[in-house]
Amino acid sequence: MLRLNKKEKALLNFDEFKLKKLEEIIRRGVEPYAYKFDVSATIADVANEFKDATHERSKKEVKIAGRIYAIRTHGRALFADIRDSTGKIQIYIREDVVGKESYEFFKELIDTGDIIGVEGNVFRTKMGELTIWVIGYALLSKSLCIMPEKFHGLQNIERRYRQRYLDLICNVDVRDIFIKRSRAINVMRRLLMKKGFIEVETPILQPLYGGANARPFETYHNFLEQKLYLRIAPELYLKRLVVGGLEKVFEIGKSFRNESIDTLHNPEFTIMEVYEAYKDYEDMMELTEEIISKVVKEVCGTYKIPFGEHELNFKPKFERLTMEDAVKKYAKLNVLKMSMDELKEIAYEHKIEDAKYATNQREMLALLFEELVEDSLIQPVFITDFPVEVSPLAKPHRKKEGFAERFELFVNGWELANGFSELNDPLEQKKRFEEQERKREMGYAEAQRIDYDYINALGYALPPTGGVGFGIDRLIMLLANKQSIKEVILFPQMRTQEKSESFKGSKR
Repeated sequence: MLRLNKKEKALLNFDEFKLKKLEEIIRRGVEPYAYKFDVSATIADVANEFKDATHERSKKEVKIAGRIYAIRTHGRALFADIRDSTGKIQIYIREDVVGKESYEFFKELIDTGDIIGVEGNVFRTKMGELTIWVIGYALLSKSLCIMPEKFHGLQNIERRYRQRYLDLICNVDVRDIFIKRSRAINVMRRLLMKKGFIEVETPILQPLYGGANARPFETYHNFLEQKLYLRIAPELYLKRLVVGGLEKVFEIGKSFRNESIDTLHNPEFTIMEVYEAYKDYEDMMELTEEIISKVVKEVCGTYKIPFGEHELNFKPKFERLTMEDAVKKYAKLNVLKMSMDELKEIAYEHKIEDAKYATNQREMLALLFEELVEDSLIQPVFITDFPVEVSPLAKPHRKKEGFAERFELFVNGWELANGFSELNDPLEQKKRFEEQERKREMGYAEAQRIDYDYINALGYALPPTGGVGFGIDRLIMLLANKQSIKEVILFPQMRTQEKSESFKGSKR
C-alpha cells in the first residue's frame, strides 16, 4: 500500500481508504487514470436534444463524461449525479445491464469526486428527471481526496481562495463568475478591434517602472547583472508605440503593485489600457462610457444590475462632475477658497497622512476628495479636472490653470477607469518627473521615477493622444455582485499555509 510520511500527510488530503481502492483498481488490471474518452456530447447538449424525452429509452446512444457528485444505491441498481462544465445529469446503472462484475466494481471502488465516462440511452424517470440508462462506463480519473461534507458547497473562505480548484468543483456559481469575466474581456477586445485598434504586448519586466504612483516589486536578472521591476502599469511603453506610429493600441494584461491587500486590491491585477492618437480626454470619456455600458448590457442582458443594496444603472449618459464640484457637493467644502492651515486641520481630523506632502490647495483638494467623497459616488460618474500635481502624465487643462485634463470613472465608490489627454511636451514631462522625484526625496515612496528614455521618446513627437486604463477585476466584481476582489481572481495572492497559521497564532 502507498504510505505517506508525516509531512506528506500534513500537506496532502489523500484519504487512506481511497488509496486502498486505488491499489485494488490497479490489482484488477484497470487503468485508474485514462488517456482519453470519446465524448459525443456535453451534458447541456443532451439536455437540449432530449428535452422532450419520455419514459421510453432513446434509440440514440450518447457518450458523456464528468465528475460524480452523488451516488444512491437501490438494491441491484444505482443512481449517480454527474456534472461537466455545462451542467448536471443523472445516470442509472443496473447490474443486469452492465453485468455483475462491472456493477460491483462501480459499487465498491467508485466514489463521489471520481471522473467517469458513460455510454447509454436517454430517458425520463417517473419523477420526471432526465437520466442516462447506462450500458457501459469507464473510470477516467480516480479521486484520492475526500470531498467537503455534502459535496455541495465549500464554505471556508480561506480554503476556497487557497484551493480554487476545489471551490470550482463544489460551488458551481463560482464558475459562472469566471465565465462572465471571460465574456466581459472578449466584449472589450471585440469592440476595440472593430474600431481599428490593435492589441499589443509590452514588457512586464522593466528596468524602470512608471505609469502610476505605486511601489513596485523588485527582482534581479543574473545574466544582465541588473535590477528589474515588475511593471506597475503598461502606460509608458504603450505611448512609446504611439510615438512609433501605432496610432490605436490597447493591451490587456497583468500589472503588479507592492502594496496592501484588501477587498479592492490584489498585488497582481488585470488592467486594460487604450491609447488613440489625435484624441483627447473628452473622446476617452466617450469611449469609456461605450465600453463599460456595452460590457454590462452584453454580459448581464440589461443596463441595470444589482450590487449589494444598490441597483446600478449603466445606461449612457453617465454623470460628469469636476473634482472641485464633487467636493463642494458631497463634503460641503470650497477647498480652493480655504487656507492651507484650515485644510490641514481637516486632514488631521480625518487622519489623512499624505496631507504632510501637500504644498497647495489643489493637492489638498485631491486628498479630501479621496477621503470624503469617493464613497458617495454610487452611480457611474466621471470625475474630471484633477490637480496637475497628482497627474504627472496628463496635459495641463486648456482652460483651468493648475489643473489637468484627466478623468476617473467611479462606480460604487470605486475608481473603475482613469484617463487623460496625454502629456506630449517632453520638457513639461521632464519637469513633472522632477517634481515627483522631489516628493520621493521627502519620503513619498509611491512617487514616480524619472524615465529619461520616455522623455527622449516624447522628443521624437507624440501626437495629441487620448488614453484610458480600466480596472478589469473591479468591473467583474460589479458584474458578479461580489464585494471582494478575491472572488473574481482565480488565484488571489495569499500568505502561504505556514505563514497564515503563524500569523493567526501571533494574533491570539
